[in-house]
Amino acid sequence: MSHADYKHFLTIPTRWMDNDIYGHVNNVVYYSWFDTVINEYLIRAGGLDIHNAPIVGFCVDSGCTYKQSFSFPEPVHAGLRVTKLGNSSVRYEVGLFGEGDEQPRATGFFVHVFVDRASNRSVPIPSAIRQALQAIQA
Repeated sequence: MSHADYKHFLTIPTRWMDNDIYGHVNNVVYYSWFDTVINEYLIRAGGLDIHNAPIVGFCVDSGCTYKQSFSFPEPVHAGLRVTKLGNSSVRYEVGLFGEGDEQPRATGFFVHVFVDRASNRSVPIPSAIRQALQAIQA
């Protein structure tokens, strides 16, 4: 995968506290970046109201492959695309790039199942969110 394979980007600053004792960003922070780029897109492009919407996305599966580290204070350019869009679920792929990188330093995936907030039962993806997801589908 290269930079051009991703449809949406969000620049996320690293923080001093992200570095671990080895001098690079700790692995758990990468999952936070995945969650950040996905939810920022759902809120801005799909109109997701994270506080009041009756339908929300729950992460049911995720993974990450680490290739090269990041360190504070460099920014991370998180690329996002959709690779599978079902009735109630979506699989995202995320690429994390440093400034000027053509190849990602880390790649990952994240699967959301959309559920009714009250019952926690899966439901069809709302149309506005589905349209936003289709716009970044690979």
